[in-house]
Amino acid sequence: MSDVADWWATSIIDMEPGRIDLRGEPIQNLIGRLGFAEMIWFMVRGDRPSKAQAKLFEAALVAAVDHGPQAPSIATARMAVTCGLPLNNAMASAVNMLGDIHGGAGEQAVELYHFVGHYPGALEQAIDAWIESHGKILPGFGHRFHTPIDPRAPCLMDLVAEAVKTGACDGQFMRIAQQIEAELARHKGKPVPMNIDGATAVIYAELGFAPPLARGLFCLSRSVGILAHAWEQMQQGGRNKGPTPPSYRWTYQPS
Repeated sequence: MSDVADWWATSIIDMEPGRIDLRGEPIQNLIGRLGFAEMIWFMVRGDRPSKAQAKLFEAALVAAVDHGPQAPSIATARMAVTCGLPLNNAMASAVNMLGDIHGGAGEQAVELYHFVGHYPGALEQAIDAWIESHGKILPGFGHRFHTPIDPRAPCLMDLVAEAVKTGACDGQFMRIAQQIEAELARHKGKPVPMNIDGATAVIYAELGFAPPLARGLFCLSRSVGILAHAWEQMQQGGRNKGPTPPSYRWTYQPS
């Protein structure tokens, strides 16, 4: 049976009838003792965060839960339930909207910070090199809706600064992000402040999460808002709601 037993190999869970161990810990030792954010960390990484790390990690998760029905993922969840889908299908449909453009900027910002941190030249050269290979939009900076400032970012950065003082992280990526922000302002001649993606990326980078995990963690965070909106729409009712009211029509462009 080894060929069957070895089909999947995992260090995450071991169980048999009457026993469930997660990362080597009996589940009954975790229930009621580990917060949900701590549990996410524990399951993904296999160790436990310090209290200061857990506080910073949870702050990033809380900050990104929702951005309103104009966000494609939230709109998708609400439309899905008006088509008769249950909550799990509505949530799955919404999470599947979180791609490179909507939902991927946090991962990209972590990559940017690592790129700048390891670039042998000056900051301006590093940014130019990034733009040359990735395009002119720098992930994590500026916001088309929240101008001049995304209210979530300064709050998160204050918490990062506090975490540096307590030794929860060393501040390397916070400094890189602040330097990019200052360089963008100098280059553009006006402020281009950090947004939620840039700030949460600082936190995930400071806490040692790999760039792809920044997107996975964003999906977990945004799932809270997705669930809330899908459930609210269920209570409100409505059938087959599309992206615009029926009285509005699209622009027809003859080929």
